[in-house]
This record gives sequence, structure tokens and C-alpha cells, in this order.
Amino acid sequence: MKALVTRFFTLMFAGLMLGSTGLALAADEAPDQLVKRLSQEILDTAKNDKDIQAGNQKRVFDMVDSKILPYIDFPRMTSLAAGKNWRDATPEQQKQLISEFRTLLVFTYSGAISQIKDQRVEFKPMRAAPEDTEVEVRSQVIQARGEPIQLNYRLEKLPGGWKIYDINVLGAWLVETYKGSFAAEISKSGIDGLIKTLSEKNKKLASAPAKTASK
Repeated sequence: MKALVTRFFTLMFAGLMLGSTGLALAADEAPDQLVKRLSQEILDTAKNDKDIQAGNQKRVFDMVDSKILPYIDFPRMTSLAAGKNWRDATPEQQKQLISEFRTLLVFTYSGAISQIKDQRVEFKPMRAAPEDTEVEVRSQVIQARGEPIQLNYRLEKLPGGWKIYDINVLGAWLVETYKGSFAAEISKSGIDGLIKTLSEKNKKLASAPAKTASK
């Protein structure tokens, strides 16, 4: 089950880094249309790119580094995962925590991109008013075998367009998944301790890129 969850968290990250139409389009897109476009680009590119299918992680990492940031609100995602402790962190600690958390997520989900084979994504009607600035886009991943996989997104509207700040796979929100472990580490060794723990984990992953992280 853990491998399955990791694989489908990857669907979102793959789409964000493989988006080819750029920020100008993203700024004008409705949130559900943005996620639909990115999801289709995930599947098309992952299925047809021989390097990705072969597990070329350098290619994946390069795309993550250049394409993921425009579509993810990492500051908000990190602040939510840190919870009430975020307010106690200095601006420099917040900056370091965002950087290390972003790196961890990139390492965690990049390794599973080559596992995308024959999936397709179906979307449910979005329930939102035109003036809403936060929405949830709901979808499910259809596989050749097995039950559909729930894959939902929370987005917020910013001046540059809609950005994703949380993802739900199989009923579990990404932010909540990390919130407990972050709180435990901060309680034990403070914000600096959490930053150090994430940094050490990222260094290990960097030296062994074929492996994926666990929460």
C-alpha cells in the first residue's frame, strides 16, 4: 500500500514538472482545468519518454528543479505541516525549512515516475463559486487492475494564478501526513532539530538517488 500511495503522489509532481505550456497559460486557467491539463501531460509524457520509463532520475530531477516551483505553494505547504510551531520560527528558519521540505518531497516522489504505465485520470465536477479563492479538485486514477485511486488537490488563488498546497491520496492529505512527525521532532529538538533531520535525510537520498524517502 505504501508503494501505491507513493506512486500516485507522484502523478501530481510529475505533471507539474512536465507542464509545457508555461506560466502564462497557468495564470489564466481555472483550477480544475489546470489540474486536468497537468494530469494529462503526466500520463502522455511518462508513457512516451524512454528515459523516464528507463528510470533516468537525473532527467527527472532536472525537470523537477526547473518546472515544479511555479505550480506548488511550498511556503504554505510547509507552514501547514509545521503547524503552530511555524509562528515560533525565525524568518531564516522558515526559509531553511521550506527548502529542506521541498527537497525531501522532490526526492520522495521523483523515483516513482517511471512506474506510470497504463493509468488514466477521471475528474469529478468541481464544487466552487466564481469568487472562491480556495478550492478542491477531485479525481480518481483508473488502473487496468485494482480499484480506482482517490487523488484530490487543494488549490489557492494567488496573483500569479492557482497553486496547489495539499494533495490527498487514498483519503490521506499530504500536510497531515507530515504534521505529526514534524511536531514530534520539534518537540524533541526544536525547529533547528527538524531542519537538521530533514537535511540529513536529503543528503542520504542524494547519495542514493535510486531510493525513495519515507515519511
